[in-house]
Amino acid sequence: MTLTMFRAKLHRVRVTQAELYYEGSITVDQELLDLSGILPYEKVAVVNVNNGSRLETYTIPAPPGSRTICMNGPAARLAAKGDEVIIISYADMTPEEARRHTARVVLVDGENNPVDVRELSVAEVLAGTIPA
Repeated sequence: MTLTMFRAKLHRVRVTQAELYYEGSITVDQELLDLSGILPYEKVAVVNVNNGSRLETYTIPAPPGSRTICMNGPAARLAAKGDEVIIISYADMTPEEARRHTARVVLVDGENNPVDVRELSVAEVLAGTIPA
């Protein structure tokens, strides 16, 4: 048996572009991908804070430091320039791996500049050393 666990996210990044007539995906600043641990071409969920839409796609790297978050193809119908989205990566793990797992959250400012990186430890929550 495996469990699907939250692995990493870019929290409330702002969409900088929407390109409807593109093959499809989400283009993300490589620096933000690196900070989160999300890989280029990795499957991600994208949740739109402004309208509640949720979709699955894969990441394409944008130049580091560009602060680009671009919705491509049909996803451009679900998020407009200026919308805030959460980009989430999940991973399948055994229960033993899940109990040792630490997720990573990247928080940004209104211009997609990273302001904090947080590590969320399942083991610490289970041990009661940090609040859930």
